[in-house]
Amino acid sequence: MVDITEFKITQLPFGERRTNHKPDISIYQYLEEEGVRKMVSDHYELLVDSEIKDIFPPRGEMLEGAKKRSADFFVQRFGGPEYYKMTRGNPMLASRHLPFKITPKTRLVWLDCYRQVLSKIDNVPDDLILSFWHWLDEFSNWMVNQHDEPSFKLGFNIQK
Repeated sequence: MVDITEFKITQLPFGERRTNHKPDISIYQYLEEEGVRKMVSDHYELLVDSEIKDIFPPRGEMLEGAKKRSADFFVQRFGGPEYYKMTRGNPMLASRHLPFKITPKTRLVWLDCYRQVLSKIDNVPDDLILSFWHWLDEFSNWMVNQHDEPSFKLGFNIQK
């Protein structure tokens, strides 16, 4: 298992988007579809109890739908069946997230929930988990669409 301290978070200037990392899709050989769906479900279960829970549907049918759509995206991103494209079209995730207030702080909480989930996966080589993490770290910047409140102080392991 990857040590949780290896999951570094990069802080970029507001609006900057990078595409330096792509996840090693061989992670799918280890997780398979069932493992991807469990990973996403575990992530959402942490989110709905987090300080950003208000931007997610409460537990129930709507949350299960959100989990399914997110898992479909990751299954497709890892080279599995194109469920997301078949049901939702092209991802266009930044524009799909515009109705939600996503600040740098929101991103940190979202990433921290993934950090917790990924640090418990033990059937995947560390380098594949870290490859996915680096992509998540970069990818998540694309969703940030608003500035933080001026009084917000970063409390995570941040790299500039």
